[in-house]
Amino acid sequence: MKHDALAGDGLLDYIRAIFNPWVMVGIALLIVWMLSRMALLSWADLSYVLPVTSVGYVLAAVTGTLFLGEHISGTRWIGTLFIMAGAILVGRTSARTTG
Repeated sequence: MKHDALAGDGLLDYIRAIFNPWVMVGIALLIVWMLSRMALLSWADLSYVLPVTSVGYVLAAVTGTLFLGEHISGTRWIGTLFIMAGAILVGRTSARTTG
């Protein structure tokens, strides 16, 4: 989104930005994410789905470090470990979904 061709004030500039291949891939991934989350919510309770989907924060931290060279502080890695521990804890408990 840092390209000059994507920045502008007119409606045509925004339409052109939407049809950028990278923006279209991002929109498609958001649609897939939303549909998969809706499917998860139809199978299990919200209290079970939310901690499990929080693993995405862990994946974002790891991929940002490995592929983008981002620096993540020790405090944030500790927070990432807490998220992982919570997801594991929730994953080990039995679901209490009513029939």
